[in-house]
Amino acid sequence: MRKTLTILTIVFLILFMVGCENSVNPTNSDTPNMSMAKADGETMSLAKKEKCTTIPSGEILASNGDVITTGFDEYGYNYQGRNYQGLYGNYQRPAEIVDWGYRLAMKWNDGWLSNKDCDGDGLLDRHYGFDSYIGSGAWLTNHMSGEYLDDEGKKCHWTYFVKIIAAPADAFVADGVWFNADGVEIGPVIWGAFAIIQEVENDPCLGIHGLQYSSPDHNGLGGW
Repeated sequence: MRKTLTILTIVFLILFMVGCENSVNPTNSDTPNMSMAKADGETMSLAKKEKCTTIPSGEILASNGDVITTGFDEYGYNYQGRNYQGLYGNYQRPAEIVDWGYRLAMKWNDGWLSNKDCDGDGLLDRHYGFDSYIGSGAWLTNHMSGEYLDDEGKKCHWTYFVKIIAAPADAFVADGVWFNADGVEIGPVIWGAFAIIQEVENDPCLGIHGLQYSSPDHNGLGGW
């Protein structure tokens, strides 16, 4: 079950990143790409002076052309609050909303997907002030849960939780794992620029309980 859940989570997050153009590829249609420090030495102080468009203005669009509004939309996204509460089948904003399937709860910070448009493209910004996600401090959490019947017809409830962070600017990769500048393991590589720093899984029917991975560096979302 753990392998299945991990695959499902990774598939979901990859689609979220590539398809949010909805909200889980770092360069989707809901994403920004601004440079924090330009060659001439300009800093974010200039960028902060730029006028940013906010969600209440009604001028920011989702990938499918819908106007993004405050609060939860029909799919389960709350872009203003930077979270999603809904069903797996609805995260990609399908033409027809589903009412069954795995439950999803996602949270992210401004580095991952802001609730503002500061670069003027009419979409929510990503890693604003940075050329890429590397070093941006972006993070995402994904919590999945559901039920299934085992071979004896018993209903089994499972949960899976993962924390993912953008790799620090001075980190390096070795054998599929991110390490900090001092050589301390951060976590397994995912999507190239990101690392898994914590996995928690529970499935009593399979004897799986609790923490499955924790970054030797630290498993908190801050300080990266």
